[in-house]
Amino acid sequence: MSAADKQALVIKCYEALRAQADDMLKLARDEAWGELIELQSRYVIEVERLSRMEQELVLDAPHRQRKAALLEAILERDREVRERLVARRDELGALIGTSQRRRDLSRAYRTASGTNVVDAEYVFVGNRETPGAS
Repeated sequence: MSAADKQALVIKCYEALRAQADDMLKLARDEAWGELIELQSRYVIEVERLSRMEQELVLDAPHRQRKAALLEAILERDREVRERLVARRDELGALIGTSQRRRDLSRAYRTASGTNVVDAEYVFVGNRETPGAS
């Protein structure tokens, strides 16, 4: 394979990575977290493959410029995906914290026999009916 063919192949790989970055961003915006993780796994494999391809390749000026533009686009999409993942992580952390606090409160208001002294759901949710009344 000629040097020009290798350069063209590397650029095609960067274009494919940009397309995958577009797909990952769409999945993040759609909150399709499972699909996003699967695509990210494939993306990492492609990045590693591209890295091996480029090890001893020197791009000419036009290919360097195209690579730089593609990398800029990829990094911008990656930034937004990461921001959305961090927001989701924080959201899940808050939900876990709330769940743990509810569990701890429930345990705190139980007697040794396992019966509730105070119905924590009644107290903290604001249910106006008397607990246990039907």
